[in-house]
Amino acid sequence: MANADKKTEDVEMKDAAPEAEKKPEVVPFALDKEIQANLVLVHRAIDSLEPRLTARALRNLTTLRKHTLHADAFKDILATLYQKGTCQTFLNLPIHQQLEKLISSLPAAPKPEQAEGSIEKSTSNATSMDVDAAAAPAQTGEKTAPVKEKRPAWAGRAASEPLPEADVYIRLLVIVGLMDNKNVEQAYEFAKDTAAHIQSLNRRSMDHIAAKVYFYFARCAELLKREEEARPLLLAAQSTAFLRHDEDLQATLINCLLRNYFNSHLYDQADKLVSKITWPESAGNPQSARYLFYLGRVRAIQLNYSSSHECLLNAVRRAPAAHVAPGFYQTVHKFFIVVELLMGDIPERSLFRQPVLRKALVPYFQIVQAVRVGDLEAFQTALNNHASRFHADGTYSLILRLRHNVIKTALRMISLAYSRISLKDICLKLHLDSEEDTEYIVAKAIRDGVIDAEVDHENGWMKSTEVGDLYGTDEPRKRFQARIDYCNQLHNESVKAMRYPLNGPKPDLEDSELVRERQLDIEQALQEMDDEDMF
Repeated sequence: MANADKKTEDVEMKDAAPEAEKKPEVVPFALDKEIQANLVLVHRAIDSLEPRLTARALRNLTTLRKHTLHADAFKDILATLYQKGTCQTFLNLPIHQQLEKLISSLPAAPKPEQAEGSIEKSTSNATSMDVDAAAAPAQTGEKTAPVKEKRPAWAGRAASEPLPEADVYIRLLVIVGLMDNKNVEQAYEFAKDTAAHIQSLNRRSMDHIAAKVYFYFARCAELLKREEEARPLLLAAQSTAFLRHDEDLQATLINCLLRNYFNSHLYDQADKLVSKITWPESAGNPQSARYLFYLGRVRAIQLNYSSSHECLLNAVRRAPAAHVAPGFYQTVHKFFIVVELLMGDIPERSLFRQPVLRKALVPYFQIVQAVRVGDLEAFQTALNNHASRFHADGTYSLILRLRHNVIKTALRMISLAYSRISLKDICLKLHLDSEEDTEYIVAKAIRDGVIDAEVDHENGWMKSTEVGDLYGTDEPRKRFQARIDYCNQLHNESVKAMRYPLNGPKPDLEDSELVRERQLDIEQALQEMDDEDMF
């Protein structure tokens, strides 16, 4: 029995040992493998004429940036793509040498975390097996035929020159890596040269990649404060894209130009650009959301608040989810709230309780509270405290227009609360400069129909018009008659608009000869009846 118990314990220990050694393996992110997989997608897109594969490779750009594009990830790729060099040059150097020079300025590969003992062991075993397998023919003395090196799928077929789309995709990754490494000057110059190279190729299969290159070119110009220098290049590229019917690049360039104009405070040029271009219908939702946002800003500056409100609302609907693009989501809502206040409406309180917008909209919530109550002092305090924030957001000039809305709201509340109040008291309540300004503001509010009152200039007070018994007047009858007239007019127009089908089913008509014979028979029968009556 004792031996049996001992055996069972040994068995249990042997079974438990492997379970204790099992741990979740942490697979490191292979940046070079991910880039090669994207190059495979680019080659498949060219072979099968499927642009969606190129868009899928570009969609993975955000994932690559999260893991920091480092120099070691490009070594094998450059050695394979640019084997014999090409005729392309940048800064008087072959493109592969210049790429190596730019990539050398990228950060080194991050040190991988030390794996567990089991993972290290499996790796060492795999390495030793590879070495033994390679050394086996040498030990046995057998002669083997030379193995021809096979070109990987992501490198394309031709070894003399890489595929233009693959070449531009690698350039795009280098530009993004330089920007992330704070080498914006080098990224700007290289993006400028890459854009010129794309224009010389004129390949429709490169439209998606070209749009990304121009986007980062415009972004580098914005970071370096060179918007004026980059503007002619963007305008020339936009006209070329329009002639080539490159709608994806055209949408990207339109948004880049509008952003360029807004950063330079050239609102008239932005309005002229919007009036001259036609937005491509096939543009994606992200680009359409940006365009609607810029269009809403232009309309708000032109005092066309209803159109601006509609554009901003559509931009919110077309924008990505709040957790995907929180910055754009917050920026659109800032302008949306200000435009809604300028229209005379108050935004819903639930809008300020969203997790993404709660902290970003604190200054705007104070402005909304001041406008809703009509407190001019609170409005001025919030404007002074958050002036720098409003200037950074680009909403300061629009918020200044809300001062008149605050005064109108306050006057409306005063006229409802007092049947008669002096202009001096109104001046003190609204914290205005003088009684003369107060009299002018009250007179303008009366003329605009904001309040129903009259100004007594001799005594210096505002007297609210008393609302009498509305049902004791002739007004209800007129309103009711107007509704009846509208219903009758609608009925008459509906009757006039009725149409019958042109080729509808028609009854079968009898032959004309049969009809004529029947009429003759009827006439003879009547005549016989008349003759009988006569006799």
